[in-house]
Amino acid sequence: MECISVFDMLKIGVGPSSSHTLGPWRAAERWIAELKDSGHFEAIRGVQVFLYGSLSLTGKGHATDIAVIMGLMGQDPETLPTDTIPVILDEITSKNTLKLSEKITIPFDYKKDIVFKKEFLPFHANGIRFKAILNDKTEMEDTFYSIGGGFVVKETLEHSQENKQTFKSFPCPIKTGDELLGYCFNQQKSISEVVLQNEKALRSEEQINSELKRIWETMLECMYEGCHTEGILPGGLNVRRRAYEMHQKLKGDHPYSNPVEWLEGIRKTEVKFRQIFKWVSCFALSVNEVNASLGRVVTAPTNGSAGVIPAVLMYYLVIENHKADFEHIKKFLLVAGEIGSIFKKGATISAAMGGCQAEIGVSSAMAAGALCELLGGNPEQVLVAAEIAMEHHLGLTCDPIGGLVQVPCIERNSMGAIKAINAAELSLETDPKDAKVPLDKVIETMWETAKDMNSKYKETSEGGLAVGVNLSDC
Repeated sequence: MECISVFDMLKIGVGPSSSHTLGPWRAAERWIAELKDSGHFEAIRGVQVFLYGSLSLTGKGHATDIAVIMGLMGQDPETLPTDTIPVILDEITSKNTLKLSEKITIPFDYKKDIVFKKEFLPFHANGIRFKAILNDKTEMEDTFYSIGGGFVVKETLEHSQENKQTFKSFPCPIKTGDELLGYCFNQQKSISEVVLQNEKALRSEEQINSELKRIWETMLECMYEGCHTEGILPGGLNVRRRAYEMHQKLKGDHPYSNPVEWLEGIRKTEVKFRQIFKWVSCFALSVNEVNASLGRVVTAPTNGSAGVIPAVLMYYLVIENHKADFEHIKKFLLVAGEIGSIFKKGATISAAMGGCQAEIGVSSAMAAGALCELLGGNPEQVLVAAEIAMEHHLGLTCDPIGGLVQVPCIERNSMGAIKAINAAELSLETDPKDAKVPLDKVIETMWETAKDMNSKYKETSEGGLAVGVNLSDC
C-alpha cells in the first residue's frame, strides 16, 4: 500500500484541472528528469507529445497542452506567475522553438508536436506519451498516466521501496476507515491527532505547520482574488463571474487591504441567517472561477473540486467560531487529507475513472468529516459525516460543456460545500451505532458505481450536459 500524505491530497497548483493540467505538467517534469538521469537529455533534438483518451477529448478545454509545455520548460506550477503563461505561449508559437528545462532550445511546432489521439490506452483513461528524438535520430518513448489529484504513475504502478518502507514505518498505517477508527479507539485520540502522528514520520511538526499554513494562505488568497475579480471567464462559453457581485452584496463596509484583513472583517460582520449559505456559495464559486482562469488553487483533492474544502473551512471560521485560530485550521486540513487518502486507496479521485462523484463527492466527504471534528464530533461521527456526504453524490457524472471546467463544475462546488455542512450537522445528531452504511462500504459502492458508469459520462464531453447543450446557444 502506498504512502499518501495529507500534502499529497492538498497540493498547490495551477487550474483548471488536477488530472488534466497539474498531472500532465508533473508528468512532463518527471520525464525530463528521467532523461537527465539516463544521460540522454543533452542529446535531444526534438520532442513530441501524444495525449490519449480523456486527456485528448477534453484536453483543450482543460489546458492540457499548455500544462505539458510548462512542464517541459521546467516551470513550477506552485510559483510560476500565472499571468505570464500567455506571454510564454506567444513566444513559443511565434518562434516555433521550445526551451527544455530552461536549458536546451529545440525546434517545436505547437500545433503539430502535441498530438490529440482519441483512443484510450488500456491502463487508464488519462494517458500521455512522450517521444524524444536524439541527435543520432534514435527515438525514446515513455508513457505516463495522470490518475487524478495531480498524481502521476507509470503502467506498472510500482511504488518506490522508500515509499513502501515509509508506509510500514507509519505509527498508524491506514488503508480503511475501520483501521483509522481502530487507532483512534486504541489510543483514545482524535482523527487529527492520529493523522499528525503519521505526518511526523515524514517531516517535523514545524515543517508540517509551515506547509499547512502555506496551503491555507493559498486557499485564502484564491478566495480573495475570486471575490475581487469580475468579468467573463476564458474559453468561449462566456460564463460571467458571479462571486464578485455576490461578495459586493454581502461584504458590508469594513475596511481591508489584504486577504487576512478581509477575513477578519467578515468575521466581525453580523451574518443574517439567509446570508449564511450565500457566503458559502460565494467562497466556493470564487475559488473555482480562479481555477477556470488558470489561476493558482489548492488541489483538494482535485482542481475541479478545489472550492469545497476552503468554503467549508471559511464557514467554520466566519459562522461557527470567530475565535478559531491556526490550530483549528490545522485539524481541519489533517482530517480532510486523511479522508481523501482513504477514498483514493479504496476507489479513485479521478473523474476520468469515476465521474464527478470522484471529485465533488470526495471533496464533500473530506470537508464534512473535517467540519464534524471541529464541531465536536467523535471519530465515529466524523466518518459518518464523510459517508453521508458521499452517499448523496453517488453516480454523479462528469460532463463539462465544451471540455471546460466551468459548467456545471463551478456550481457543483457550491452544492458540494452545502452538502458537506449538512452532512456534518446530521452526523452530530446521529448515534454511530444507528448508521446503516459505514464509510468503507460507501467507498466500495462508489468504486463499483464508477466501473459500471458509461464511459461517456467520465470526463469525455461525449455525454450528459456536454452534448445536451448547444454551444452556439451559450
